[in-house]
Amino acid sequence: MIVADTSVWVDYLRDTPSREAELLDRLIEREDIAVPDLVLCEVLKGVPTERLALRTEELLREFLVVPTLDDALAAEAARHLRDLRGRGVTIRKTIDLLIGTLCIRRRWPLLHRDRDFDPMEAHLGLRVVRP
Repeated sequence: MIVADTSVWVDYLRDTPSREAELLDRLIEREDIAVPDLVLCEVLKGVPTERLALRTEELLREFLVVPTLDDALAAEAARHLRDLRGRGVTIRKTIDLLIGTLCIRRRWPLLHRDRDFDPMEAHLGLRVVRP
């Protein structure tokens, strides 16, 4: 199971050339892809029309949509944040912290184009898929 972050899905859906979007295109054919519900929300909130949002949601629901947050993951994410802050690292977005923590907990590699995940890889054991 592999998770693609919102940053990759946006490039993929907009047909914006990036190494990560190209890799996602290849992985879709041969790997199981999980879409955290927070990624689903982030992608859909950026879609300009309801019609396009429905088509985008339909496409994303072809993959395994998984819930991100429960009370244990919330506490674990907060521990991760404190750990990183103690190392002088700031995670800019709470959603990235939650997605990264989900991937760490489930040992799922993450395909991303977002620097918030780099310290999670370096210090917390987040597995990353590289193009």
